[in-house]
Amino acid sequence: MLEQGNYVADRYEILDKIGTGGMSDVYKAKDHILGREVAIKVLKQEFAEDINFVTKFRTEAQSAAGLEHPNIVNIYDVGSDDGSYFIVMEYVEGITLKTYIEKKGQLNFKEAISIAIQVGRGIEAAHNKGIIHRDIKPQNIIISTEGKVKVTDFGIARATSSNTIHSDVMGSVHYVSPEQARNGFVDFKSDIYSLGIVMYEMVTGRVPFDGDSTVNIALKHLQDDIVTPSAYAPDLPISIEKIILKATLKSPDRRYASMEDLLLDLKKALVSPNEDFVNIVDAEDAEKTKILSAEEQQKIKDELLNEESDEDDDLDEEQEDDEDEDEGPVNPKMDKAITIMIFAAAAIIIVLVVYFVGSFFGIFGAGTDKKDAQENVESYEMISVVGKTEDEAKSALKKAEIPSDVYEFTYESSDTVEEGKVISQSVKAGEMASSNNKAIIKVSTGESDEPVEIPNVTGMTEGSAKSAIEGAGFKFSKSYEYSADTPEGQVISYSPSGSASKGDTITVVISAGIQSVQVPSITGMTESEANNALSSSGLKVGNVTRTYSDNVSAGRVISQGVASGKTVDASTSVDFVVSDGPKPVYYSGSFTASCPADAVAAITVTISDANGTQIDTATLNPGDSRTISVNHVATSSIKVQYSDGRAETYSLSRE
Repeated sequence: MLEQGNYVADRYEILDKIGTGGMSDVYKAKDHILGREVAIKVLKQEFAEDINFVTKFRTEAQSAAGLEHPNIVNIYDVGSDDGSYFIVMEYVEGITLKTYIEKKGQLNFKEAISIAIQVGRGIEAAHNKGIIHRDIKPQNIIISTEGKVKVTDFGIARATSSNTIHSDVMGSVHYVSPEQARNGFVDFKSDIYSLGIVMYEMVTGRVPFDGDSTVNIALKHLQDDIVTPSAYAPDLPISIEKIILKATLKSPDRRYASMEDLLLDLKKALVSPNEDFVNIVDAEDAEKTKILSAEEQQKIKDELLNEESDEDDDLDEEQEDDEDEDEGPVNPKMDKAITIMIFAAAAIIIVLVVYFVGSFFGIFGAGTDKKDAQENVESYEMISVVGKTEDEAKSALKKAEIPSDVYEFTYESSDTVEEGKVISQSVKAGEMASSNNKAIIKVSTGESDEPVEIPNVTGMTEGSAKSAIEGAGFKFSKSYEYSADTPEGQVISYSPSGSASKGDTITVVISAGIQSVQVPSITGMTESEANNALSSSGLKVGNVTRTYSDNVSAGRVISQGVASGKTVDASTSVDFVVSDGPKPVYYSGSFTASCPADAVAAITVTISDANGTQIDTATLNPGDSRTISVNHVATSSIKVQYSDGRAETYSLSRE
């Protein structure tokens, strides 16, 4: 397992582990060549020496690397380093659609359509390259912090050049198509069904089929009618409801023919949500295309029976993270038999479930001799394989000459048993197992990656918050911030919130109380400099007043309301006084102006200050004499100019 600070291929620096799957671990890393954050999927060491797993891992990477689309998490690089095999992917900062739904409950129809269109575009791009995702679910859909929707984890998708492909990968049972649930043939319409279930959950806040076991849920996908979304979302427009119902029809032939067709209806629903335009093919019309010969029908039944008896064919819920490679030839005739296979598979599964329950309670009986007395079925003394790895268990069973038809491996998460090791067996060592009383051997898939509710620790003390978070299975990380609202030592906030996987790190912000700061000296600064100095110190600018000063230049601070060097709480307001410079001096006075009696015409008198700036004018007729007052001028003398050529200077008194 890689640690923080390790390098992959001398290029990618590991920053943190962000996830794990059945075959690989996922890390956040720094690409030091391109200077960007990436996600690296690294094949687990126990698989790295297995050529089959390595081949599958490379095939997965090569098929997914050909997908480049804004709504798909892109693959950047594929390689190996010191015996480890890795895929480098785009790192997307955001949350899963599952978490988003859990936070919001029901999404409004416009938001749901927008998300579905983006997801559909990504899936359509994959379908155009012959790749079926096979595991469309809200957990594999990421909403980035920029609001972009991306489909991730094409880990169980495989490229195919034919129209259909066989799959023994269970996928997430709540979103699995009927053809996947019965382990039948899967084509692109399986992704359409799963997207339909995702849309159902977006608008209703719940999945349509739920139960206490994967078998129970799978059977509901096969045979139960879906409750219409409007039963839970009464205001849902008719077009959205019918799009969801058409996408989730049990018969693939009645669903949308392609993702392109589904996208066309989704876009139309955005414009005309209340228009009933969705065309759903009647079941009878769809059945007219299902004409099979007796030979084909018998072959289908034989193949189903063979698949049901295979030791790896089970419906354990933890297989949603399994990534086993497909083995066995593709049979295109199976595509014609979807409807018949639904009922045949459902019947077989029901019979098996009833049988195993009956065997467990002894209804059908189980012999303790080498021969089953009632059924004449050979029994074998079971050995203990608890604590062994799956491969070790199979080797031990083979060595004990116990045939594979008397035991079955299933998988489930465990917080206490190491991944890949046997948790328990239904038939204990020394007891007899037979094909009628199979030993169910449970193998750990490691800790569950199902989201867990994060406890609300806001307002708790640091110690209480740490106990609550670690007690819920998360890692605790803390930071401190000053706060005037939250008492010192109590939690201000935490992230992420909502739900997360066990082992994820929850960062808690703890109050450091009210910050204390020292008041800077702002005397002599300009007003702008004083504002910046106070703000930088975490203080507020208080009242700013202005006054004349003979000692401080205009525009600079004369004094401050809180002395410099004093320690105060952050955000304290500091008043200060700004200089308007020296107070100006003004002069006033009067003089007598006259026009000679023998003047031939009136004269003009112009009055200016000592600097030559005109102050006033007057007109005098011949023989006139007038006292003229001059007030509030900045110079101590004035000049008087007569239009007849005379000029005089008068002194003024200071006001």
